[in-house]
Amino acid sequence: MTTTVPRAAVERGKMLTLVVLCAAMFLDALDTSLVAVALPGIQDDLGMSTGAAQWLISGYTVTYGGFLLLGGRLADLFGKRRMFLVSMVLFAVASLVGGLVSDPGLLIASRLAKGIAAALTAPAALSLITTRFHEGPERNRALAFYSATAASGYSLGLVFSGLLTALSWRLIFFMPVLISVLVIVATPFVIKEPKLARAKRSYDIAGAFAATFGILALVYGMVHAAERGWTDPMTLATLGGAVVLLVAFVFIERGGKDPTVPMRVFRSWTRSSAYLLALAFGCASLGWQFVATLYMQHFLHYSALQTALAMLPLGIVILLVAQFITSRLLSRVPARRIAGIGFLIQGAGIFVFTFVGVVGNYPGLMLPGLLLHAIGNGLVFPTINVAGVSGVDDEEQGVASGLVTAALQVGVGVGVAIVSGVLTMATVGDGPEAQVAGYSAAFLTATCFSVVAAVIGFVGLRCGIGVPTDGGTERTAEPGQVAPAPVAGA
Repeated sequence: MTTTVPRAAVERGKMLTLVVLCAAMFLDALDTSLVAVALPGIQDDLGMSTGAAQWLISGYTVTYGGFLLLGGRLADLFGKRRMFLVSMVLFAVASLVGGLVSDPGLLIASRLAKGIAAALTAPAALSLITTRFHEGPERNRALAFYSATAASGYSLGLVFSGLLTALSWRLIFFMPVLISVLVIVATPFVIKEPKLARAKRSYDIAGAFAATFGILALVYGMVHAAERGWTDPMTLATLGGAVVLLVAFVFIERGGKDPTVPMRVFRSWTRSSAYLLALAFGCASLGWQFVATLYMQHFLHYSALQTALAMLPLGIVILLVAQFITSRLLSRVPARRIAGIGFLIQGAGIFVFTFVGVVGNYPGLMLPGLLLHAIGNGLVFPTINVAGVSGVDDEEQGVASGLVTAALQVGVGVGVAIVSGVLTMATVGDGPEAQVAGYSAAFLTATCFSVVAAVIGFVGLRCGIGVPTDGGTERTAEPGQVAPAPVAGA
């Protein structure tokens, strides 16, 4: 006798799964900015040097970006739910250690461990969503909600940091412990391990080594360039080493029997374009946020809490646009239009900031720019996530998910390094006008990233991802296959 599960129960189970996974992704994004506002207080309390304190932020970024591809492959090999649970336990333990220790070295080590945990969590969580929700409108809505929580996490991290730091900086480490424990307890009851056919596989040790350390070197080099400049010997050495390792990685994967990243993932023009868009998104959006925060705190002398509240509309609007607008558009409008127009709107918001003056004008200038940026952000980020995993076998969803997040993290490093470098070079003199000219040039650079991304979006996302084309038909690639070429006019 066959027992059927009521549809309402199935939908409720899917929604609970989505909430738990989004809570984890929110934590990953939150932790990217959570320490930023609290940094001066931590530095004073523990007697840390400026360089050491900076690694509380940079260390998380480096390990997060460096271990993403490995995390995606481990999720495919050992089970997505299993890796999700392991990574959440590691995240909780590292957070707890960070809140308890008083030794600067141990605090930095806890941040490095949290970055690794986040790198294991993100692809596992994203691939659990893509295997739980069917490709098409259902998955589009789920990924829109997932993307909204991730994109808003960074902005809301600034707010939580400002509020909690007013009581004690240690609370920014303890708060993630509580949320992590809730996620860990709920996971066995809510999330099911996808039943996927797993053939016996060998481990691509050489490929995993080259990919992990290549990306680690690349992200570290970008972070170091932002701090010490592009001509610094360490910057040149790490970036050169990254190039060598990543080129070696491509050759290893092309000849490998069971590669860490199967090259067939890149055969879809849409997916490859999505990874480029994730890179550009990190450059434009996070590069802008970095400089905008500097402008508010260092130039306008906003307090930590004032800066957090000024950025609050960004997270709220991203969440609303992604959840209530983009989730519906993805099933009705070609992805290339959503991404292209979204990047143009985001770029327009960043461009507004090029007119900043010596006296800040938040309601008349900065707030409209923030809102435009948030609207574009809410359109773009879910579209990238949907396109980046479209038409991929369930057994390789972890790798595809890892590629999206890895490209984004590399983009953050590249964007911050380039935009902050432009800020330094364009600031000629010590007067207020000279500093404003530097900020304007930096914002213009971030605007250019958005414009380039818009072109990639219009041209690159030309294949089906479960949305109608301009001609009204649906073109969705079968798993593991290249999506059909676009019809005329698409």
